[in-house]
Amino acid sequence: MAYTAADVKNLRERTGAGMMDCKKALDESGGDFESAVDSLKARGLAAAAKKSSRTAAEGLVGVAVNGTTGVAVEVNSETDFVAKNDQFQDFVRKTTEVALGLGTDDVEALKAAAYPGGGTVADKLTDNVATIGENQQVRRMKHVSVGQGVVVPYMHNAQGPNLGKIGVLVALESAAGADVLEPLGKQLAMHIAAAFPQALNADGLDPEVIERERKVAREKAAESGKPAEVQEKMVDGAIKKFAKENALLSQLSVFDNKTPIADFVAQAGKAAGSEIVLKDYVRFQLGEGIEKEASDFAAEVAAAVAG
Repeated sequence: MAYTAADVKNLRERTGAGMMDCKKALDESGGDFESAVDSLKARGLAAAAKKSSRTAAEGLVGVAVNGTTGVAVEVNSETDFVAKNDQFQDFVRKTTEVALGLGTDDVEALKAAAYPGGGTVADKLTDNVATIGENQQVRRMKHVSVGQGVVVPYMHNAQGPNLGKIGVLVALESAAGADVLEPLGKQLAMHIAAAFPQALNADGLDPEVIERERKVAREKAAESGKPAEVQEKMVDGAIKKFAKENALLSQLSVFDNKTPIADFVAQAGKAAGSEIVLKDYVRFQLGEGIEKEASDFAAEVAAAVAG
């Protein structure tokens, strides 16, 4: 069965595969268009599976808000170059919008959700891996919401509308108007982006992190050579200092370096004539916690030439 240049073009547009791959698929299928589509999809899935083990620590964070609910989503790629790709950015933006409507922080549920235009988020992710040529992963998501008030989004180092390297959401519960809450939320979000709190308050700090800090503090106290009871007080003091510096409500505002965030919010509520509660927040920094693979570019080139 013969095929034309238009068939090659149509096959490329439908599958996103390269021109030569489309031509080869049509050759192998004897010009049967649908068989060529199936063949390219199968190859794409196989290629995507091979790429899935490669470290993906770049990418983008997306944020989306609808009234009193907001969500942040991190989608990773292998290189920053792909993060600037229009296809990848469109995927992150649409996936974040899908996540906003789910009301869950379950990434597997997000992957199984319907993607705009057909298929699921997972299907579109696999297509992206096959066509862009890099491993990509939907890594995490988190919702925040309030019964009354606002959820304010903020993107640090933005690479597009609501897309960037550090995404922040601030949930403010209050009867105060948006004209008061949104500027306050923006200030708090900028503080959160800069100060990197680990929890809303001391009770929310990870017990494992606290225990590691306690171990370090004990070692330092032991080096002092002071009596055991004094050492214990030194350890307790170090932990209290750590909690104060890493819990959002007790952190000192980056704007004056003297006002605790809890007082900063209380003052805003007093000025507005309505109590304001900083109920929750999200801070997603791209790639945090991912161990990046060290690569020797020269060795990779030499291996490619030899191979």
